[in-house]
Amino acid sequence: MWSQGDDQPYKDWVAVHDTLRDSDRQVILRRLVGLRPRPLFSIVLLPAEDIAAADARRVIASVQGQLYPDWELLAPADQLGPDANDDHRLRRLGETSGAAALFDEAVGAARGAFVVPLPCDTLLAEAALYELAVAAGRPGEADILYSDEDRCDRAGDRVAPRFKTAWDPEVAQERDALGLIAAYRTSRLRRVLASAGASSDSVSFLAELSHRAAFDAAAHAIRHVPAVLCHRLGAAPPAAAANGGRPRTFRPAPQPAPLVSVIILTRDRAELVEQCVDGLLNRTDYPALEILVVDNDSREEATRNLFERLGRDHDVRVVPHPGAFNFSALNNRAARIARGEILLLLNNDVDVIHPEWLAEMVSHAIRPDVGAVGAKLLYADGRIQHAGVVLGPGRNLVHQLRGAARDDPGPFGELVITRTVSAVTAACMAVRKSVFFEAGCFDENLRIAFNDIDFCMRLGDSGYRVVWTPHAELFHLESASRGEDTGSEKHSRSVRELDYFCRVWGSLIDRDPFHNPNVVYGWENTTLSAPPRRARPWMTI
Repeated sequence: MWSQGDDQPYKDWVAVHDTLRDSDRQVILRRLVGLRPRPLFSIVLLPAEDIAAADARRVIASVQGQLYPDWELLAPADQLGPDANDDHRLRRLGETSGAAALFDEAVGAARGAFVVPLPCDTLLAEAALYELAVAAGRPGEADILYSDEDRCDRAGDRVAPRFKTAWDPEVAQERDALGLIAAYRTSRLRRVLASAGASSDSVSFLAELSHRAAFDAAAHAIRHVPAVLCHRLGAAPPAAAANGGRPRTFRPAPQPAPLVSVIILTRDRAELVEQCVDGLLNRTDYPALEILVVDNDSREEATRNLFERLGRDHDVRVVPHPGAFNFSALNNRAARIARGEILLLLNNDVDVIHPEWLAEMVSHAIRPDVGAVGAKLLYADGRIQHAGVVLGPGRNLVHQLRGAARDDPGPFGELVITRTVSAVTAACMAVRKSVFFEAGCFDENLRIAFNDIDFCMRLGDSGYRVVWTPHAELFHLESASRGEDTGSEKHSRSVRELDYFCRVWGSLIDRDPFHNPNVVYGWENTTLSAPPRRARPWMTI
């Protein structure tokens, strides 16, 4: 078990899996001979407040100790010692004050293909520039390269890792998504700096730079290297500050509000359906919705009575669909007769917590680049049931950080900021009706399970993003209406459907771009990947 703030498992992992040996160094040096391209990196040393002279020397030494030799270091004159003249790669800047002004001067003087801003309190890992060079050389143009990071405590041990995901514009709206070390293509960076002024405050400079540069670049040109390539000196920030730096981005629903067709499947369980519909009609602040209750062979008198009452409400339609339960087929049929621009697939065991939840989901679902939207779902006791689905390793498909406390911000705020994910559960999923049919609806071969994940992956194949928002919060009494899949027949069916899902998606299940390969999420815990799922590049190229 590993969690943010628990340093010993990470220290053990570093010792075994993330410490360079002489054999690694020898292989890297051999690989350098044939490595093409070999870009020059222009590293710009940025001032840091209250940095000790000894620490500043360690930072410069970490640059000079790089296994990759093609770099230059541009630094304030007072940061370079008298021995700087012995290394032609060390270049003195003028007496400019302030991080932004110094950086402007350095970028103007840079000779490299990439510029790497380096805070004066951050050490580069020995293979950092080699890793960035390999990433830059992959097919397609790369404008920004960024990596994972951690900290060095007072004892010199590496602690507090920040494992990142592929570039996510949602995350970048609310926090610094790139982090301490990023390499920016020099030509693009010059255009960015020319188009807008930068903050002179050294604390916020890097975050503002990364934000402006990243949103200026194409998403496919921003590459994440899932390796810890830098180590910040000093203690980690308090957990309360982990979520970020920028205020939440509010996206109001359009006016007039688009009609939402809420699809609820049920077989009896009148008490659940009644609570769910009451939450929609009386406790949801959204002006335009219709409710389709799809009746799959209900038999109980209480259910018949409930359907009769609901049928008197012009916003509710009861749609009979007899036969064997097939979650995909039932939703597909309801979608065909739905009148709304937006479909909301909702389990009958979901209950409303706050009235603004649906407007929040609609505000994302109408965005042209978004395919599906998921919500923050809670168990009855308040623990998190769903905060996005994580794929891999192997056949592992789990809800990220399941079981966390409702008010837990998660690692670096993952549970309190809107994020792009590979999949969300159809227990509460919003999608434009046009997109639902464009993606081919739900696969009716997946009668019970994995149909929502399969659908989300097809959305990704079509160029849409899947978004999870913590600002739409509901209770979900998971599987209350049909029971858990623990019986032998249900278990066998679940295995068959997983087999089918895995045949369709193959190795893509193990390449979740929004899941860092150094971390493994399980149903009950989170662990560090041992051995790492990512092979070191000098052992594979």
